[in-house]
Amino acid sequence: MSAPETASHMTPLDRIAYDPISKRATLSLPDGKRVAVWVIVNIEEWSIHETMPRTVLTPPAGGQPVPDIPNWAWHEYGNRVGFWRLLHILDSLAIKAVLAINGRAVDAYPDIAEAAIERGWEFIGHGLTQKNMQRVADEADDIAKTTAAIAAATGRPPRGWLGPGLTETWETPDLLAEAGYEYVCDWVLDDQPVMLTTRDGGAIASVPYTQECNDVAMMLIQHHPAGEYERRAIDQFDQLLADAESAGSARVMALVVHPYIMGAPHRARYVKGALAHIAGSDGAVFMTGEEILDWYRTAAR
Repeated sequence: MSAPETASHMTPLDRIAYDPISKRATLSLPDGKRVAVWVIVNIEEWSIHETMPRTVLTPPAGGQPVPDIPNWAWHEYGNRVGFWRLLHILDSLAIKAVLAINGRAVDAYPDIAEAAIERGWEFIGHGLTQKNMQRVADEADDIAKTTAAIAAATGRPPRGWLGPGLTETWETPDLLAEAGYEYVCDWVLDDQPVMLTTRDGGAIASVPYTQECNDVAMMLIQHHPAGEYERRAIDQFDQLLADAESAGSARVMALVVHPYIMGAPHRARYVKGALAHIAGSDGAVFMTGEEILDWYRTAAR
């Protein structure tokens, strides 16, 4: 059971000290690359028996109806069609992505899991269901069941974790480390990996994720035109590349897509445009989260 909020919990300031990027030792990527880019595809199962995690259409009388057919179907389109559209784009550019997947989605969408396995994608835990971690009945059990589902499908437990909606309790980093996880993506506060202290005196890595180059934020919350995804991703990459070249130290960039959002017909072309621009740069290298983690552990010595 998740612990209640008390004065004894570790706060973010207990877990990570302020460390300006301008004063760190330099990090070098192999082959003279400057920016490690990883693409995260989020696969979620939305239970038709519960309130939808997000909505595109407001019910005529308001409220949160169950069943919510139009909003469930809006999301389900992504797993039936949108994922395969994005997969074609990634294949065309020979990019190996990362699958952030709900534990229950592994069995609900076996063809998606199989396609990712065939391509050697990394799987990372994304909660058992698409529900805030503060609302699950037993967080440790939720993590354990997610881990088991991914391990059963892929043959090994995941090394990374992304909370649904980036949500955590005060205990999440500790529970993840105790469950064998080596990195987490929820702490979006840096352009390089950093270490978070855990309650046993150990540590878990934070690999840079993104809220800015994230289709949920851009399309569903900020309501930008579809082309904003490409423009912002290119601008972000170009700036990180300039930062890395100026400082002589590598940077990490994440690009986040959800099949029901960027896999929609009117948006997919902008994913391809962004990825093609990055792939065309001599300074970029596409990596998975665990590849970034392993590189960082070696480069930071």
